[in-house]
Amino acid sequence: MDRSADCSASTPSPLYRWYVCLMICVERLAYLPVTPGVQKLEIDSFSGYRIYPSKGKLFVRGDSKIFRFASSKNSSLFLQRKNPRKIAWTQVYRRMHKKGITEEVAKKRSRRTVKHQRGIVGADLAAIAAKRNQTSAIRTQARMAAIQKAKTEKKEKESKKAKPATRAPVSTAPKVSKQQMKGGKGGR
Repeated sequence: MDRSADCSASTPSPLYRWYVCLMICVERLAYLPVTPGVQKLEIDSFSGYRIYPSKGKLFVRGDSKIFRFASSKNSSLFLQRKNPRKIAWTQVYRRMHKKGITEEVAKKRSRRTVKHQRGIVGADLAAIAAKRNQTSAIRTQARMAAIQKAKTEKKEKESKKAKPATRAPVSTAPKVSKQQMKGGKGGR
């Protein structure tokens, strides 16, 4: 019996394995969609429109800045120094005035703000939490006590004011105006 024939039947040669792998890859490639060459699209410097290959004009300013225009209309308006934000058909104008935006894009979900509790000057967080957890009965009691205290303080102030303030006796002399006191002619 020939040994080489026996060996090839059990283990394939590396060349054969490579060939089989290549065939499998080719079969897989046959089912992939074919995409044509990707074209590089330029954007119009004035209107924002797409410029396809071999179309449009190229304008190079003195400071070596490059501007591309899809049509002579765009280049003319640019050279007249018109503002594309004020011309209704340009993309910049449409974007500024929210034209043509689909509802899906327009409705952006905003994050809900997370509320944090912080102490205020003169009251720390624990004091604020204690006030919040008070019942209405305790609040009314505290309010009544504060009102009572304010009333007693007010009465004390009034009683102190009333004692020293005694009015001077009112004179019964005839009233004379300032003009008369200066010596002016009074009451013709």
